[in-house]
This record gives sequence, structure tokens and C-alpha cells, in this order.
Amino acid sequence: MARAGQTIENPISGERITWRETAVSSGGELLSFDLELRPGAAVAAEHRHLRQEERFAVTSGTVGLSVSGDESALGPGDEAIVPPGTAHHWWNGGDEVAVVGVELRPALETEVFFETLFGLARDGRTNAKGIPGLLQIAVAYADLGESCPRLTRPPVSVQRLALTPLAPIGRMLGRRAAYPAYSPDRQA
Repeated sequence: MARAGQTIENPISGERITWRETAVSSGGELLSFDLELRPGAAVAAEHRHLRQEERFAVTSGTVGLSVSGDESALGPGDEAIVPPGTAHHWWNGGDEVAVVGVELRPALETEVFFETLFGLARDGRTNAKGIPGLLQIAVAYADLGESCPRLTRPPVSVQRLALTPLAPIGRMLGRRAAYPAYSPDRQA
């Protein structure tokens, strides 16, 4: 279980998260964290949150943000809100570490998604972009539901159709939405 002040890092994507508010501490209302992006860092893929609003508030550096294909550069003091269901991705838009406060409402179990994704990347269980294999994605989508950001391609309906039958196979082969090594307090 994520705790305020705890930090996790994704060595593949260059992202580092320090939790401020978690699902537990906010009663499920808010997941809030400081996101540090080293130079060249970027989220693994364009995605959308099906039920969550995402707010970005840059505190240092430059963050590139694409929302529905419209790109902008955000600097210290700049904020952006991404409504639920909107395609977006971000990256460090400068030559220094960028820090951005991120809020997701409601929290859902998105922190478990991040713990698993970052843990798999640390353990060399993702591709060069930090994306896990298809069976891992299928299990995460099935077990974490709307807590998982959805890739923008292929369409969500196609993802459901293709991934739903793969989740039981993934579970049989040992894939989990959460692993004790990454989320030790999460109840199965």
C-alpha cells in the first residue's frame, strides 16, 4: 500500500513518484503525488483515464503535455487539467529535472497500477519503453478495472475484446495486477 512520503521510481521511463495523498489517506477521493521527470523522461504511452480527472501543476523545469493532440509546454506555476476519457501524454520538455504535482480524482486503485508498472520496469519485465507484455496488461485491466489508464490505440472496445480472454491465461502463467514485492499491504 502506498504511503505519503514514499517514493517509487521507473528506471525505464525516467519517472519518480513521491506520494502526497493516497486512496487510503483521502478516503478514495484523491491520489496526489510529486512526479519528477529526469531529462529525456516521458510517460510510456499516450493514454486516457476512463473515470478520472488528472491535474498537473508544474513546480520546476518544463513539462511537455499533449492533450487530444494539442501540445503545450508548461513551466513553473503553470497548470493543466485533463478531463476523464481524454487522450494525453507528457514528457520532460527541457534539459533539467522537471517536477510536477499530479492529482487524480477519484483515486481508485491507480497507485497499485503505478507500483506494479514501476516494479516490473525495475525488474526488467517490460519492453524498452517500459510497457509490460500483453498478458500482464490483460490481467491488470481485468483486475484493476478503471484504475488502469487505457492505451489510446487500439480503441478501448477493441482492447476489451482482445484482452478479456487473455486475462485467465495470464493468471495461469503467474501474472498479477499487484505483486507482494511491489504492493505488500494490498489484499488480494
